[in-house]
Amino acid sequence: QVQLVESGGGLVQAGGSLRLSCAASGSIFSIGAMGWYRQAPGKQRELVASITTGGITNYADSVKGRFIISRDSAKNPMYLQMNSLKPEDTAVYYCNARTAVTFGGMDYWGKGTVVTVSS
Repeated sequence: QVQLVESGGGLVQAGGSLRLSCAASGSIFSIGAMGWYRQAPGKQRELVASITTGGITNYADSVKGRFIISRDSAKNPMYLQMNSLKPEDTAVYYCNARTAVTFGGMDYWGKGTVVTVSS
């Protein structure tokens, strides 16, 4: 079992920055890739950014050049630095961890942190 807790959300003006954190506990040795997802009101949850155990990152086109995902060598915590925020970035942001295949490839989710960007 892996538990994930997000923090760092809040209200910010357009053009501002926020840094989200995701703290993992439990069987963190089993974690493979991690990522950030978001869900805006009335929309489906979407991938924002992901990072593999080897540090390879992937970003949604809408956040490329503005957001940076990172995590330390122990995979914990994981961060999402969000710069040049836009009103369309407003959403609940969720931390995701997927265990390695040898541990079943299971997905775990945090409860989310709210990001609101005002125009």
